[in-house]
Amino acid sequence: KRDVMKNIRLETFNLAKIILIKIGSAVLTGIDGLDLKIINSLVREMSDLIHNGHTIVLVTSGAIISGKHRLNLTKPLKSIREKQAAAAIGQGRLMRVYSKSFEKRGLYVAQILLTLSDLADRKRYLNIRNTLSTLMEWGVTPIINENDTVAVDEIKFGDNDTLAAMIANMVEADLFINLTSTDGFYDCNPAKGKKAKLISVVHEFTDELEAAATCETTEVGMGGMKSKVLAAKNVTSMGIPCVIAPGKKRRVLSKILAGKKIGTLFLPATQKLKSKKYWIAFTLRPHGKLVLDDGAKSAILEKGRSLLPSGIADIEGDFDLGDAVSCVDRAGVTLAKGLVNYNSADIRKIKGLKTSQISQVLGYKDYDEVIHRNNLVIISNNTRRQYTN
Repeated sequence: KRDVMKNIRLETFNLAKIILIKIGSAVLTGIDGLDLKIINSLVREMSDLIHNGHTIVLVTSGAIISGKHRLNLTKPLKSIREKQAAAAIGQGRLMRVYSKSFEKRGLYVAQILLTLSDLADRKRYLNIRNTLSTLMEWGVTPIINENDTVAVDEIKFGDNDTLAAMIANMVEADLFINLTSTDGFYDCNPAKGKKAKLISVVHEFTDELEAAATCETTEVGMGGMKSKVLAAKNVTSMGIPCVIAPGKKRRVLSKILAGKKIGTLFLPATQKLKSKKYWIAFTLRPHGKLVLDDGAKSAILEKGRSLLPSGIADIEGDFDLGDAVSCVDRAGVTLAKGLVNYNSADIRKIKGLKTSQISQVLGYKDYDEVIHRNNLVIISNNTRRQYTN
């Protein structure tokens, strides 16, 4: 069984050239705010990988904890303005530590700070992708963090796991390594149950598996295991394998790529989303909801059709042409997400009508479909999936 497991890992990692590595706050935190020993150790491993022909893209936390330590603040920061101020102080030090460590090994880095609105706008998304592509071509390691100094709830990713998953898709990574404070993903919270078992390989996702991931965080963390599992689900849907592994373990990156049984490996989906549909599904936040009747539900789920006005039973929210919306059934279950061809006011006027009636009601008809199939992503959580202890 061990040989088979090792073969799965080696086969998965063997062709990985572009590797996205995310390092969580709990890994980076030490006595001096930032754990300089851990950072230098991880940079040494990343540098070795780069010198051996790999391309590394790094998503890092740590700005807030660095700022807290610089000001000798011992109490938890509760308000957004306090966290933003701490991030503004700590981000500079965080980058200096990384930069000096990489420079010792003859490598250069570039800082990129992002908010969700940067990636939700398609033009800015493509501009960021082009910048990252150029840096990678130049052999410069991008170091990416959420722009905590300006981010508010409406434009926050929520945690760097979500950000890292989006960047993995953007750079077309071959492997996503999520370094955290735990040994990997357990079938239940190991802090609350002695019978918790580390899951070695996740072949596919189940509702039970996702339910086992908790939102509980460390004092310095944000999303807990749930955000890491959701990030894994997101990247594997793009065909990118993911490993959740203990960031403080000695030579963790080398052991992962050597196929050692460390952490939890999430295998990529056999049918992967195209880049644009991934962007719609996982980057854009819905601005409203379209409630579909049973006929439309069947048409988009079973027949691969576009969404026509005749299949819309109701509308929630106000949105513009081109915005993302959720498609739900009459029970409120999310079926899909897509980009609308008409604004909410116009859709309210044409819902339930035939396509031939659109121009008669609106005075114009730019599209037959409310959401074209090319801009529609099916979201299903009902598939039975497997995992291995």
